[in-house]
Amino acid sequence: MDPVAFQIFGLEVRWYGILIAMGVLIGTIIALKESKRLGVGEEPLIDLLIWAIPLSLVGARAYYVIFSWDMYRNNPIEALNIRNGGLAIHGAVIMAIIVAIVFTRIRKIDFWTIADACGPSLILGQSIGRWGNFINQEAYGRPTDLPWGIIIDGVKVHPTFLYESVWNFLVFIFLLWYGRNKQKIRGEVFLLYLSLYSFIRFFVEGLRTDSLMFGSIRVAQLVSVIGFIIPLCILYIRRKKNAEIKS
Repeated sequence: MDPVAFQIFGLEVRWYGILIAMGVLIGTIIALKESKRLGVGEEPLIDLLIWAIPLSLVGARAYYVIFSWDMYRNNPIEALNIRNGGLAIHGAVIMAIIVAIVFTRIRKIDFWTIADACGPSLILGQSIGRWGNFINQEAYGRPTDLPWGIIIDGVKVHPTFLYESVWNFLVFIFLLWYGRNKQKIRGEVFLLYLSLYSFIRFFVEGLRTDSLMFGSIRVAQLVSVIGFIIPLCILYIRRKKNAEIKS
């Protein structure tokens, strides 16, 4: 499939960018509904997204460039050229969390509540965005004989984009259900989002052939281990404190 959807005045508009934009738009609509349900209101969330969305793109690019510095060492200006690819979701999530912490402190809004409103939207946006990797024929796995493998350059490989996309969509459904039926304290939905995404990313990353590396370590796997354990620890501590307060 041609990665270029169409051209405007000679400027290529790629499917990858369109899918990311779709993920952001749909995610924003859902987050606005969730923020209203949780009592945050729509206006604070819109103000947060005005800052978080562009800065998350900066974070995604910076993360990729840092761990791919050998590609840009001799031509640093190329690091600004995102049209040639190179966005890392971990960098986007880390930057979004930082922006949200600063924003909620300045606006005196509960961080955990607004994070819960955004959690399902984040994982849904990631699910949609992964199809951009399929169109670009990138971020695929090693060779496989499995019947659902896809052909890349004449070789059947693991469709790692599909594994992650399907898992992320199921997590999205689960988080919406959990937030409405099982949540006991603020922050649970967001912390479960971090852990559940990190869980699948660790295994998917082990199949990929284009991992960012830190020495012999796959960076995404290291971050995923941290992203799985720490949120669960925070969730345990917050539940324990909540139980102590009630008792």
